[in-house]
Amino acid sequence: MHLQPYDCMDGMPFSTTREDLLRQRGPPRSQARNEVGLTALDYGDVVFRFQDCGRLEEVTVWAEVLHLDTLAVPFRALAGFVRERDALLFERAGFLVSPALGIAFVPAEPCWVTALTRHAVVQWERIRASRNHASG
Repeated sequence: MHLQPYDCMDGMPFSTTREDLLRQRGPPRSQARNEVGLTALDYGDVVFRFQDCGRLEEVTVWAEVLHLDTLAVPFRALAGFVRERDALLFERAGFLVSPALGIAFVPAEPCWVTALTRHAVVQWERIRASRNHASG
C-alpha cells in the first residue's frame, strides 16, 4: 500500500466518490451495509466504504508493506512504528488508530490496513470518546 495520509492511497484520491469508483472499477464482487451505516464495496483485493451521500470514508487493502513517501514499513513492524511516531494513537475494538498516518489496523490480524479520510478519523475518535464517557 502506497499512502499519502489524507490525500491518496495507491494513487486513488480520497476525494473519489462512489460514482467515480463504479465508473473506474465497475461493479464490485459484493456490496453490503455495515453496522456503522457505511456501504462497503468489496472488490476482493480492496474494500471501499462510503457514506450514503457517496463520500468515501475508508479503504481497506491487504498490505504486507506500508509505503509512506520514502519509508517502507512491513506490517509486522507497523504497530511499533505507529506507537513510536503518533502521540495521538488510540485503540478501539482491537484496532490501532493512528491520526498522524490516517490508518487503522488490527496488529493480531495481518495484513489488512484501512486508510482513513480525515472525517473518518474524527468518527473513530468520537466513538472512542463516547464509549469512555459512558464507562467513566
